[in-house]
Amino acid sequence: MDEGLPLVGVIGAGTMGAGIAQVAALAGHRVLVADAVDGAAGRAVDRIRERVKVQVAKGRLDADPDALDITATEVSEMGGAGVVVEAVVEDLGVKRRLFAELEQLVAADCLLASNSSSLTPTAMAAGLAHPERLVGLHFFNPVPVMQLVEVISGLATASSAADRAEALARAWGKTVVRSAATPGFIVNRIARPYYAEAWRLLEEHAADPGIIDAVLTGAGGFRMGPFALMDLIGHDVNESVTRSVWASFGYDPRFAPSLAQRSLVEAGWLGRKTGRGCYDYSDGSAPPVPAPAPARSAPAFVISHGETEFGRLLARSGVSVQEAGAEGQEGDRGLVELPGGPLLARSAGVTASALGAAAGRPVIVVDRTLDDATATAIAVAPSAGCPADAVDMAVGLLQAAGLTVFVIDDVPGLIVTRTVAMLANLAADAVAGRVASAADIDTAMRLGVNYPQGPLAWAGRWGLRIVLATLDELESWYRDGHYRASALLRRSALTNGELP
Repeated sequence: MDEGLPLVGVIGAGTMGAGIAQVAALAGHRVLVADAVDGAAGRAVDRIRERVKVQVAKGRLDADPDALDITATEVSEMGGAGVVVEAVVEDLGVKRRLFAELEQLVAADCLLASNSSSLTPTAMAAGLAHPERLVGLHFFNPVPVMQLVEVISGLATASSAADRAEALARAWGKTVVRSAATPGFIVNRIARPYYAEAWRLLEEHAADPGIIDAVLTGAGGFRMGPFALMDLIGHDVNESVTRSVWASFGYDPRFAPSLAQRSLVEAGWLGRKTGRGCYDYSDGSAPPVPAPAPARSAPAFVISHGETEFGRLLARSGVSVQEAGAEGQEGDRGLVELPGGPLLARSAGVTASALGAAAGRPVIVVDRTLDDATATAIAVAPSAGCPADAVDMAVGLLQAAGLTVFVIDDVPGLIVTRTVAMLANLAADAVAGRVASAADIDTAMRLGVNYPQGPLAWAGRWGLRIVLATLDELESWYRDGHYRASALLRRSALTNGELP
């Protein structure tokens, strides 16, 4: 223990509280752990010591488990703490009463922090004599492993309190982002489309969960597909967060929950913890591997109509590329023509059938990826009445590029394109509302939910005009407010093409 470090109190000995206590103790603090359930704090302390011993034995930690100064106690014994972090049940009344009690115990300079993932410091501090010292300190599970911490300032939070909280988390080896007290803060607010777009695609019968997961991991670069991730989180937990954010934003359709997910919750199919969710885990089963398009032959050549987004994929395929001559149609610019006339278009918010009707010939829309040079999977959608041989040529071309190809129904935005566009949209809205800086938002999404790239950086990579056009086209198609574009995104896309 470092005598110069403040005594840390942790109230709540569950998974999050125990993780916070472990991190604080390993950083050299004397730590007191309390819990309302008899014996829970003592059991948590024992588990912490055992976990640290295991990590030391495996060579993952350089620490002396017996030297950790961590003790189970009662809330009434927290008077000497310089910092108290609560990680109790997500109930506003419970948290308010706890902080009111702590105010009577701790010194005037004690920092009070909440690990709440949904309740704001603004609400929790209401009624306190010194609301300025209450700050959100939101860790991610598992706390000892996850690097991100959101520091949340409520209306009354003093800048000095937020600065102290940030310095403390950084001293514990964490990466800190600063957020205003908004519903969901950064991560839980901006991550909603990753789940919502998957549910919308499923409800439209565009593809089954296995295909959607495979495309978002293989093409989008996400570590885990949304359905597998929701099964891991638990649909009760995931849907509850979605409903909380939706209600907090006045039932904004951009945050609307899924009726299909509600059905899973009502059925008790909560995911891995119940043996069934989007996938069946009974008898130790693993999610089924989705069936991609069968192997097909690539065309001998394709015709490129001017500068196209398909350059890297065509280069990977090794197929000969011919340039269209003067006979090429103006409306085909940027497209790729297959032998016999069918066109390949890159996904936006328009269906293949709409593009095909405008072009007067079959169109196969190809989804976007995180990186065309490294993607391992991709989704395509043919226009209505598209001949099977045209689809086969498109599939063969992409398979020649080393991609696993999934043919899905003709929905606008396909899978990756609509998902990333909506993530970028909500991120831009958060910047506009001064919830957090663009840099902190991208950092939070990379570290908090393991996105391969921050959504704003991703939007810049694709081009804000493409993202805006995708959203506007999707909104024009669905007309339900769900794809309403951020005013900041629109202004930036139509002016200098960059977010401030």
